[in-house]
Amino acid sequence: MKKSITFVGLDVHKNSINVALADAGREGETRHYGAIGGDLDSFKRLLRKLVSTGKELHFVYEAGPCGYDIYRYLTAKDFDCAVVAAPAGDPTKGGRKRIKNDRRDALTLARLHRSGELTYVFVPRVDDEAMRDLTRAREDACNAQRVARQQLSGMLLRLGFRYNGKTSWNLPHFRWLSGTKMPTPAQQVVFQEYIHAIKETTDRVERLTRQIEELAPVWRMAPVLYAYQTLRGVSLIVAATVVAELGDITRFDNPRQLMAFLGLVPSEHSSGEKTRKGGITKSGNGHARRVLVEAAHSYRFPARVSRRLFKRQEGLSKTICDIAWKCQVRLCARFRRLMAKGKNRNTVVAATARELIAFMWAIAKQTPVSA
Repeated sequence: MKKSITFVGLDVHKNSINVALADAGREGETRHYGAIGGDLDSFKRLLRKLVSTGKELHFVYEAGPCGYDIYRYLTAKDFDCAVVAAPAGDPTKGGRKRIKNDRRDALTLARLHRSGELTYVFVPRVDDEAMRDLTRAREDACNAQRVARQQLSGMLLRLGFRYNGKTSWNLPHFRWLSGTKMPTPAQQVVFQEYIHAIKETTDRVERLTRQIEELAPVWRMAPVLYAYQTLRGVSLIVAATVVAELGDITRFDNPRQLMAFLGLVPSEHSSGEKTRKGGITKSGNGHARRVLVEAAHSYRFPARVSRRLFKRQEGLSKTICDIAWKCQVRLCARFRRLMAKGKNRNTVVAATARELIAFMWAIAKQTPVSA
């Protein structure tokens, strides 16, 4: 006899989990089950009660700061569980949109999961999530470094100190800073604290970069990580960020799905005979999109295989290197062609990044990784 199905919506927070149940079928009952503690032990007790009903259970909850512990626990026990992009959209009409609480959120999750109207997210493996944490920590360090530099530059500009060198934050610039004296003792203290903050954040960026370099070779995604680096502009950090954030991109049926997932496709607001295209949607993973846009800037130069790029391509298959060269020839020519047409530079860079991820998808298809 086939088991009846129950869809379980979980509104997960730090200290509480609201639970809602939806029976299968269009006319199936949807009801609030109750609230439990936010820890895994409380959830285990809930699971035992739900299992005792003898029904087939399908769980769903929103991605959030509490991570994937519930998902990994359920899938390890062979239960069906899905994680959805937050927030889960509620298509209901009228005044109900004006009332939001945990109980309603859980009910909405259970009901929409039953109807299949939710957008589910890719859950990384534990080792993949660890590398993602490392690349994000480096990104945070770079942001802190940028803020520290801006604070010092703002102070110097406000007090009338201007550096005449071509490049900032190199050895000549720091020598100039060491010879700069502030008008008052208080400002001198602030000046030195800003310099210390810049050095501390710079050291932090370098430490995290070394850790990525040391751990990348033993990562299970190392083959595709090195294959991506055959592309121009895709350094180790760019490749590691893309792989850590997106995982195996061959799960997308075609590159267009991947472009849309990353928010690199133009937005649209059309009605009737009017068609209006806007900037890119910027949906999906912003970390991967940022490094792709950075990499796209390198295609403003003529196509060539530099010594550094040639070294990255050593030992890799001819098929992958041919894809990388085809990518470079196409994107460099397209970058120049769009700029010659008078397109906005940011638009050209976004279009280049959009095609770059398509070539990365093609390379991933040629690069098997361990399960």
